[in-house]
Amino acid sequence: MDLKDQLKNFFPEHQEEKVTPEKVVGEKIWMQDDPIICKYEKRKGKPTTILEGYTGADGDFKKFAKELKTKLSVGGSFKDGAIIIQGDYRDKIMALLKEKGFKVKRVGG
Repeated sequence: MDLKDQLKNFFPEHQEEKVTPEKVVGEKIWMQDDPIICKYEKRKGKPTTILEGYTGADGDFKKFAKELKTKLSVGGSFKDGAIIIQGDYRDKIMALLKEKGFKVKRVGG
């Protein structure tokens, strides 16, 4: 007697339903209500673009950081819940975020 038979003994009126897996189109990313803040700073005399304010999982934000760095062909890092990109790429980053459906707020010039 396997597990299904045992469950049928406990719940004889239960009807088994077939579940079809949903097709996933692209990657699912957490959408948030608050805008992501895209700001410009100078660190040690060099321009940097910083993205803050993402409320989803850190893993998703890290994937997005890697995607940004490869698309823009620049260096950067992910530290303390913020993406730090070397250079002033606010316009390009904001366009990429808007394509993905995020709200973006520009800060710093």
